[in-house]
Amino acid sequence: MTTLVLEREPVVINVTITDEKLTVDLDDGRSLIVPLDWYPRLVHASPKERNNWQLLGDGYAIEWPDLDEHIGIEGLLAGRRSGESKESFQRWLASRQSVTHA
Repeated sequence: MTTLVLEREPVVINVTITDEKLTVDLDDGRSLIVPLDWYPRLVHASPKERNNWQLLGDGYAIEWPDLDEHIGIEGLLAGRRSGESKESFQRWLASRQSVTHA
């Protein structure tokens, strides 16, 4: 079995989200496009929350502070979906509903 070793870690330069896709543009010219449903918190976010993202460190990860969502570039390159458990996601979703009804 071989292991992928990157010569240089790619860095995020832009993020675009539609109702169906998450697109991450990297500084090496690549764009990663993944289904939005890989990240349920982003699916349930408002457009304002989706657009409130920031880079962590030198661009090794993307954070959505309003959603407590963090996506690392390494995971995107490896094709990893959100690792959040169903129970954790359901608690998060319930907490959002209680805030909107308060």
